[in-house]
Amino acid sequence: MQNKSYSFSLPIPVQHALRKLGHDISDARKRRRIPTRLLAERASISRTTLLKLENGDPGVSIGIFARVLFSLGMLDRLTDLADVLHDLSGIALEAERLPQRIRERSKQIPYTAK
Repeated sequence: MQNKSYSFSLPIPVQHALRKLGHDISDARKRRRIPTRLLAERASISRTTLLKLENGDPGVSIGIFARVLFSLGMLDRLTDLADVLHDLSGIALEAERLPQRIRERSKQIPYTAK
Protein backbone atom coordinates (compact mmCIF):
# COMPACT_ATOMS: atom_id res chain seq x y z
CA MET A 1 0.00 0.00 0.00
CA GLN A 2 1.33 3.43 -0.95
CA ASN A 3 1.76 6.14 1.65
CA LYS A 4 -0.20 9.20 0.44
CA SER A 5 1.59 12.50 0.77
CA TYR A 6 -0.94 15.32 0.77
CA SER A 7 1.47 18.08 1.74
CA PHE A 8 2.62 18.64 -1.84
CA SER A 9 -0.87 19.11 -3.23
CA LEU A 10 -2.19 21.39 -0.48
CA PRO A 11 -1.56 25.12 -0.37
CA ILE A 12 0.70 26.14 2.49
CA PRO A 13 -2.03 28.17 4.26
CA VAL A 14 -4.23 25.05 4.26
CA GLN A 15 -1.41 22.98 5.75
CA HIS A 16 -0.90 25.59 8.47
CA ALA A 17 -4.64 25.77 9.21
CA LEU A 18 -4.89 21.98 9.59
CA ARG A 19 -1.82 21.90 11.81
CA LYS A 20 -3.24 24.69 14.00
CA LEU A 21 -6.62 22.95 14.23
CA GLY A 22 -4.93 19.71 15.28
CA HIS A 23 -2.81 21.47 17.88
CA ASP A 24 -5.85 23.34 19.22
CA ILE A 25 -7.71 20.05 19.62
CA SER A 26 -4.65 18.56 21.32
CA ASP A 27 -4.51 21.52 23.71
CA ALA A 28 -8.24 21.17 24.48
CA ARG A 29 -7.70 17.49 25.27
CA LYS A 30 -4.76 18.27 27.54
CA ARG A 31 -6.63 21.06 29.36
CA ARG A 32 -9.34 18.53 30.12
CA ARG A 33 -6.68 16.06 31.31
CA ILE A 34 -7.94 13.37 28.89
CA PRO A 35 -5.35 10.80 27.73
CA THR A 36 -5.20 10.05 23.99
CA ARG A 37 -6.31 6.47 24.60
CA LEU A 38 -9.48 7.60 26.39
CA LEU A 39 -10.42 10.30 23.86
CA ALA A 40 -9.87 7.87 20.99
CA GLU A 41 -12.11 5.37 22.75
CA ARG A 42 -14.83 7.98 23.35
CA ALA A 43 -14.70 9.06 19.70
CA SER A 44 -14.68 5.41 18.48
CA ILE A 45 -11.44 5.87 16.57
CA SER A 46 -7.95 4.45 16.91
CA ARG A 47 -5.28 6.22 18.91
CA THR A 48 -3.21 6.44 15.71
CA THR A 49 -6.03 8.32 13.95
CA LEU A 50 -6.31 10.71 16.88
CA LEU A 51 -2.58 11.39 16.73
CA LYS A 52 -2.83 12.05 12.98
CA LEU A 53 -5.67 14.49 13.63
CA GLU A 54 -3.68 16.29 16.33
CA ASN A 55 -0.70 16.53 13.96
CA GLY A 56 -2.79 18.13 11.22
CA ASP A 57 -2.81 15.20 8.79
CA PRO A 58 -5.08 16.21 5.86
CA GLY A 59 -6.15 12.59 5.32
CA VAL A 60 -8.31 12.63 8.46
CA SER A 61 -11.98 12.93 7.51
CA ILE A 62 -14.31 15.67 8.68
CA GLY A 63 -16.41 12.98 10.32
CA ILE A 64 -13.49 12.06 12.59
CA PHE A 65 -13.06 15.74 13.50
CA ALA A 66 -16.78 15.86 14.34
CA ARG A 67 -16.52 12.79 16.58
CA VAL A 68 -13.54 14.18 18.47
CA LEU A 69 -15.07 17.64 18.88
CA PHE A 70 -18.28 16.02 20.12
CA SER A 71 -16.29 13.95 22.62
CA LEU A 72 -14.63 17.14 23.88
CA GLY A 73 -17.96 18.98 24.12
CA MET A 74 -16.95 21.37 21.35
CA LEU A 75 -19.25 20.33 18.49
CA ASP A 76 -20.86 23.77 18.35
CA ARG A 77 -17.55 25.12 17.04
CA LEU A 78 -17.83 22.87 13.98
CA THR A 79 -21.30 24.14 13.15
CA ASP A 80 -19.98 27.72 13.07
CA LEU A 81 -17.24 27.04 10.50
CA ALA A 82 -19.09 28.35 7.45
CA ASP A 83 -21.88 30.24 9.19
CA VAL A 84 -23.15 33.04 6.95
CA LEU A 85 -22.94 35.48 9.85
CA HIS A 86 -19.14 35.08 9.82
CA ASP A 87 -18.82 35.33 6.00
CA LEU A 88 -17.58 38.91 5.75
CA SER A 89 -16.60 38.57 2.07
CA GLY A 90 -20.02 37.21 1.15
CA ILE A 91 -21.79 39.95 3.08
CA ALA A 92 -19.66 42.62 1.34
CA LEU A 93 -20.36 41.13 -2.09
CA GLU A 94 -24.06 40.99 -1.35
CA ALA A 95 -24.03 44.64 -0.27
CA GLU A 96 -22.38 45.62 -3.56
CA ARG A 97 -25.22 44.03 -5.52
CA LEU A 98 -27.98 45.93 -3.74
CA PRO A 99 -30.02 48.09 -6.12
CA GLN A 100 -29.46 51.84 -6.09
CA ARG A 101 -33.16 52.50 -5.79
CA ILE A 102 -36.35 50.54 -5.69
CA ARG A 103 -39.33 51.63 -7.75
CA GLU A 104 -42.85 50.86 -6.84
CA ARG A 105 -44.52 48.62 -9.38
CA SER A 106 -47.48 50.06 -11.18
CA LYS A 107 -50.74 48.43 -10.30
CA GLN A 108 -52.12 46.45 -13.17
CA ILE A 109 -55.83 46.11 -13.69
CA PRO A 110 -56.78 42.49 -14.22
CA TYR A 111 -58.08 41.71 -17.72
CA THR A 112 -61.65 40.58 -17.90
CA ALA A 113 -63.06 39.07 -21.06
CA LYS A 114 -66.46 40.35 -22.26
